[in-house]
Amino acid sequence: MSKSNNVYKDAFNRCLRLLDETQSLPSEPELGTLLGVSRTTVRSILSRMEETGLIAWNKRNKTVLRGPRPEDFFPEEETDSLAEIIERSFMRRLLAGGAEAGMQINELELAREIGVGTTSVREFLIRFSRFGLIEKRRNSHWVLKGFTRAFALELTEIREMFELRSAAAFAALPVDSAVWADLDRLEVEHRQLASDIATRFNEFSELDERFHRLIHRASHNRFIVDFYDVIAMIFHYHYQWNKAEERQRNEVAVQEHLAYIAALKSRDPGKVDIACRKHLKSARQTLLSSIPEGRQAQPPDVTLSGTFARA
Repeated sequence: MSKSNNVYKDAFNRCLRLLDETQSLPSEPELGTLLGVSRTTVRSILSRMEETGLIAWNKRNKTVLRGPRPEDFFPEEETDSLAEIIERSFMRRLLAGGAEAGMQINELELAREIGVGTTSVREFLIRFSRFGLIEKRRNSHWVLKGFTRAFALELTEIREMFELRSAAAFAALPVDSAVWADLDRLEVEHRQLASDIATRFNEFSELDERFHRLIHRASHNRFIVDFYDVIAMIFHYHYQWNKAEERQRNEVAVQEHLAYIAALKSRDPGKVDIACRKHLKSARQTLLSSIPEGRQAQPPDVTLSGTFARA
């Protein structure tokens, strides 16, 4: 997926939200300024809206015919920034490859598979290396490192502090904030997944990551949002590598998310705090159960090949 395509999809989703606020859309130049995109992109957006029956477009007149539905929006993962695209692709490959401590990562091959420049991939990997989760080796290679239970416990403490604050900030957002529409769409996705959990339980990891990222963004704190990268790396991917009782764990987590979403929508600080703490406690237990006692932080050196390989 190209970066420009992501820009279009992100602008389209934002333009959809305007339909609830007006009976007709402004001129193309005004829309371009409002959305921060070119006139060509604006015309592509308007063409799609006309094709799907959202608007009637007759030269300068752009009459709104109906409000947007959840299915009109592009999935959130398709509107990510370039950095988020690399992160999501990296995480998917780790999960699909059954990643373990000692696994080697080739940044050149990773960039080729994702379809981005090596510089962007290298910057992404360097950011994670600060936390001791991966280590740079020679010839554009990186090694995925293990981490101890003590490291995991420290991380859960930080995560709980950050998310409790973010959840409280989310519940206090004004009713006209765009995040409530985002939360509505995530709730629909959760209910759809819950109704088909027997065959789709392995899709929870990505939904989980998007849900918690939305909550953290409500903090409007750049350090909390940035630190969520390492939180996602561990909580939303590492413990998923333990496949034991994966369906049961994900089924419980989906229901906890729905209770969490209901609490956020209630805007009651007490209910939000209870739902948040309950879910974070489960996440902590799931993470710790996936880490064997006595696991060493540094795996033995191994010789590996391929983008993702295991000893």
